[in-house]
Amino acid sequence: MKRRKVLKMGALLTVPAVFGGAKVANAQLCRPTSYRSLESEPDSPPVTAYTEPLFIPPKLHDVGVGALNPPIDPNRHQRYDEFEAEKFYEQHIVEGVWNYHSDLSALAPAQAGAPAGAGSIAWMYSGSITGQATTPGPTLVARYGEPAFVRRHNDLPLSEDVVMPIGYPAISTHLHNAHTASESDGYPMDFATPGEFWEHHYAMYYARNDSNEALASLWYHDHMIDFTATNVYAGLSGMAIFYDDIDSGDETDPNPQALNLPGNMQFGDDGAGNSLGFDISMILHDVRFTADGNPTYNVFDTDGHLGDLITVNRKVQPFMNVKRRKYRFRIYDGGPSRFYELGLYKTSDRDTPVSFDIIANDGNLLEEPFSGATSVIIGPANRNDIIVDFSQFNAGDEVEILNLMEQVNGQGPTGRRLTGNDRMKVLQFRVEEMGSGEVDASQIPAALRPLPSIPPQEVLDTLVHREWVFDHDMGLWTVNGQFMDPSVVSAAPKQGTAEVWTFRNAGSSWAHPCHVHFEECQVLEWNGKKPTGVLKSRKDVMTLGPNDVVKVFYRFDDFVGRYVIHCHNNVHEDNAMMLRWDITPG
Repeated sequence: MKRRKVLKMGALLTVPAVFGGAKVANAQLCRPTSYRSLESEPDSPPVTAYTEPLFIPPKLHDVGVGALNPPIDPNRHQRYDEFEAEKFYEQHIVEGVWNYHSDLSALAPAQAGAPAGAGSIAWMYSGSITGQATTPGPTLVARYGEPAFVRRHNDLPLSEDVVMPIGYPAISTHLHNAHTASESDGYPMDFATPGEFWEHHYAMYYARNDSNEALASLWYHDHMIDFTATNVYAGLSGMAIFYDDIDSGDETDPNPQALNLPGNMQFGDDGAGNSLGFDISMILHDVRFTADGNPTYNVFDTDGHLGDLITVNRKVQPFMNVKRRKYRFRIYDGGPSRFYELGLYKTSDRDTPVSFDIIANDGNLLEEPFSGATSVIIGPANRNDIIVDFSQFNAGDEVEILNLMEQVNGQGPTGRRLTGNDRMKVLQFRVEEMGSGEVDASQIPAALRPLPSIPPQEVLDTLVHREWVFDHDMGLWTVNGQFMDPSVVSAAPKQGTAEVWTFRNAGSSWAHPCHVHFEECQVLEWNGKKPTGVLKSRKDVMTLGPNDVVKVFYRFDDFVGRYVIHCHNNVHEDNAMMLRWDITPG
């Protein structure tokens, strides 16, 4: 809060009168293009690409209800008696070291109880069967109809004892974008300090009990007020997968409803670049490192933070061995500020893109696959599920994921595409032959999951309409001209109602991925046009480019309480670009 006051005062003192008006002055408060502080934003030490095996998190381990001490208090959770937990998990958030890349670990000093050369400083989650803490944390694998309960303990050191140079050791974990009661959502003011814990009850209930509202690819991350970007950058993120009878995770599922998408319900890896399964979650974080191999971050840059090395599951430019078969990749942009356009290329032919199928947007299955895609665009917190068929390659081939999106500061992409050697290395696949007796039983069906219905226009016109304008003022970021104040309720729709919301980016040079907690929406118009392709889907992050305007349809059901709307460029969020809204009893 002190930093925010300093920034506000600094902005007030430095706005030149010559600009003649707030609207003009606002644009001048962003940093000049390509400017960065070499002290807090140095060039990372050089690393050798594609030498580190991809880390694939194991699944979160069910500890059983008897392991929870103290026992669950049902009165703390809405509708717990209706959705009594069947799966029980515990996680501990700790400070330690993580091997982002062996070249970086070799530079690291003795720290956090680890010897020199052991790894970079990191905040991590436990919860796998081994008990080892990792970043990303273990994957929450859940199924609709099986309510889950997660207790997360804050075992970080006190603020005066932490080694991590950024962030604040209080936690509030948001499962993005689960249909979850407010007290379990990860509201930014619902935080646990060191020595405390917070409980999360996930009802695993379709919104409105409609299977067409199923979520698939989710992630959990820290959401501490004013410190979301830094705490996530420090390591506090993980992934979640929700399955049901349609998207069952088993490509051999005999249920006639099942889509038989790639997957065998195996999660994790063998430590040598080989996955145990064919349904792979990959979260991207771009990170910048100091000369001693530790993550670094400029907390005074309110535009956004860019790393110069892309990590996949917190490994820098890793490799993964794949078999000549289909794989499902759930790709997440973990932020804080970088946007991506990801393309697939054979290493021997980086001029010809490889095509693939997109099957989900923001973790929601499309009505049908978007086939023949040659790139996929994602902004912070966006997710896209793609299927790549490696049977089109020969054993021994190498295939790369490259980032084609140019971005020179935290405000957003320049609009130009990277070419040639300027493209950023993300990950390398190494193609191997299928083993004896192995069969690819997976499919890419022609139809996936229908979208929920939207009322006709004459009904939409009668609903409450709200507009949310994302802008910049006094050196901070605003929604509807307001800074985040958790005591102010900016909207209070009643449970059981529906509304039309418009998101407007008032900036001409920055981008905002707009996120609303709790409910998924459907796009009605994007810059006045009906959605097509992957935009014709259910979404929870609307990535707005300069001057974009998006109109969406929301329903509000099943739970009440307080939630937030914010920019998922987490640096913007931490610098006031967030508002509270409540669902009130109907």
